[in-house]
Amino acid sequence: MTSQVLAAGALCWRVTAKGNVKILLVYRTQHRDTSLPKGKVDPGETLPETAVREIAEETGLIIGLGPPLGVVEYVLPNGRDKIVYYWSAEVSKLARANSTFVANDEIESLHWVRLDKARARLTYPHDIDIVDRFAALYEQGRARTFAIIALRHGKAEPHGSTGSDASRELTKLGTAQAVSVAHGIAAFRPTTLITSTAARCIATIAPTARVTGLDVTQTDTISQDAYTGRGDAVASYIAQLVARAETTVLCSHGPVLPQILHATADATGGIRGVSMSRAAALSTGEFAVVHIPADRPESGIVAVEVHSPTV
Repeated sequence: MTSQVLAAGALCWRVTAKGNVKILLVYRTQHRDTSLPKGKVDPGETLPETAVREIAEETGLIIGLGPPLGVVEYVLPNGRDKIVYYWSAEVSKLARANSTFVANDEIESLHWVRLDKARARLTYPHDIDIVDRFAALYEQGRARTFAIIALRHGKAEPHGSTGSDASRELTKLGTAQAVSVAHGIAAFRPTTLITSTAARCIATIAPTARVTGLDVTQTDTISQDAYTGRGDAVASYIAQLVARAETTVLCSHGPVLPQILHATADATGGIRGVSMSRAAALSTGEFAVVHIPADRPESGIVAVEVHSPTV
């Protein structure tokens, strides 16, 4: 049995001054083909982390990920299966101005092209499928998004190991989980970090704070000590965050996370075919990303994805 090759990439897009949507294609030096930028997962990376790193290496662009555009699979010449995960990524004017791209032995040139021309220039049908998925989102007015990111704290010391539940610390594994997911969370370019006041949550979000350079706000509202079955306070808090339309990370606990996720759905007009079941059952150290249309948040959630630590 041949092993699978995992890779990740992004459909990078922008809107011109004339209102035209253009996407970024790369012409590969050795393969002599035109494709979407992507690359193989390095050991220890989460898939979102890979996508952002590969875009930076291949195009010189620093991006933040938007909603996922799906997965393509194909067989390499050596017989191994390759699986590529794609996200959309709107590229800012500043990011384009600061691009460090120089033609090299991997990527010969970059090309910003309109959607219709992109379909004609791409070498592989599976890349065209990704373009079509993005085009459908854009036509619906749901391509530009922000996210609510729910993070469950890492593995903690057992109950009764300290004086109170809130003072329980992370185990060695829990600390490793927190470090493992930090760059993956940062790939979505959050602007706000919020945590429960429990020690295990504060410690879990700390690596993400270091990676992003953001301050962390602590609140009892999403703590396990404040948990109630109704979740009214959580719902009100999440509604306020959704109204701000900024990508926000909330580090919380197993019983509270479903309330955070369902409150997010309620604040955006409902789930509409997107499953929350996996996101509501996060294991320690996992995070869920709920993508919400920035221009039409009331139109419902665009996508929900879950990522796990690699340790």
